[in-house]
Amino acid sequence: MIRKTMTVLALGLSLAAVSAPAFAQSAAAKAAVDAAKAAGTVGEQADGYLGIVAGGDAGLRSSVAEINTGRAAAYKDIAAKTGVTPEAAGQATAKQLYSRLAPGQFWKPLDGGWVKK
Repeated sequence: MIRKTMTVLALGLSLAAVSAPAFAQSAAAKAAVDAAKAAGTVGEQADGYLGIVAGGDAGLRSSVAEINTGRAAAYKDIAAKTGVTPEAAGQATAKQLYSRLAPGQFWKPLDGGWVKK
């Protein structure tokens, strides 16, 4: 189990380091989400997915959904390669995404509400 966890963490590092190409997403969706993260409307979650902190119009929600769909596919791919669950792959990647959050951006732990970094 430790070996699988380390493999997932290594793959999570790879995904987090590559950012845009690692997750299927359009440039427009990435730009919208990046702006919303800076504004505090969108945050990263400990499950490896984006979430709406507050507000957000239909366009932003669509951009979040688009990116989350790409992330889900990436986590399934990691899971297939490493023998862990997609959930574990998402959580391992989330740790790397959290480390890259700028001060003032939002994070949602698995068992809690939104917190500002």
